[in-house]
Amino acid sequence: MTQSIVRWGILGLAKIALDQVIPAIHLSQRGTVAAVASLSGKRLSGYGDVRHHDSYEALLADAEVDAIYIPLPNNMHVEWTEKALRAGKHVLCEKPLAWNVAGIDRLIAAEAETGKLAAEAFMVAHHPQWDHVAGLIAQGAIGQLAHIEGVFTYFNDDAGNIRNQAALEGGALGDIGVYPVITARLATGQEPLRASARAVMQDGVDLTTHALLDFDGFTMSFYCSMRMIRHQFMRFHGTDGVIEVPTPFNPPDYDAARVILRRRDESIEQRFPTAMQYVAQADAFHASVLDNAPYPFPLSASRANQSVLDMIRESAAG
Repeated sequence: MTQSIVRWGILGLAKIALDQVIPAIHLSQRGTVAAVASLSGKRLSGYGDVRHHDSYEALLADAEVDAIYIPLPNNMHVEWTEKALRAGKHVLCEKPLAWNVAGIDRLIAAEAETGKLAAEAFMVAHHPQWDHVAGLIAQGAIGQLAHIEGVFTYFNDDAGNIRNQAALEGGALGDIGVYPVITARLATGQEPLRASARAVMQDGVDLTTHALLDFDGFTMSFYCSMRMIRHQFMRFHGTDGVIEVPTPFNPPDYDAARVILRRRDESIEQRFPTAMQYVAQADAFHASVLDNAPYPFPLSASRANQSVLDMIRESAAG
């Protein structure tokens, strides 16, 4: 019998798992949460008969689980993604997938050896607003692209939070700076050639990172911070117009998903009221597992994105 549904195991009941990914798995209608593992004893309710394991190893050994979702602290991503692959499971792991390109290369090798799908959970890669932005740029709607601006900030000074702990690979760049980088790459289809960056550091963690990226024919500047008020935007400047994306990363949490094209004599707004990027991410993963469809954001794309982060960190370190 052909398999019609992906049975998920959740490796840790983090907030993003409870608020976004688990609901999205069920809304996609081709997945179900079959089991969870929580070292704290936390239990999942409201999703039917879910098995609860008291160790991560027990979840990986569960024969009635097809895929593993990993929302663990950043420093555990590579280790447990590889373990899950070698246990015969497909894997969707939260970003950042690794601290550097070497970590992703390790997972690319494990994916090839096991024949299972491994993917980084970049929900923005599945939102239709980025196909729209890419189309506008490609068709010359703003003339020649000259510069990209990006911002992603929020305030978090909780010393106990994993994002503020160097040992857990926290920091603004890995948590939120990844988003301006990936969306610029998605929109343009190009890779930066050089990076110049500065970071405000505290106890080994970048609280704020400013970066300037040189592409072939245009530039990009962005900053990300865990010590500024919550804000985000992306803006694409061309010779004949500007594309503004007011909520590039977290629609509808911040605002409706909108893309605004501004030219000298007109302003055109495109809205995406029904788009649900976490559900689209689950749909794409399920289609890859069940139908053998190509996954839209494979590990090769994660590697390309990580190489940019590596350049930024190297520059910021001086």
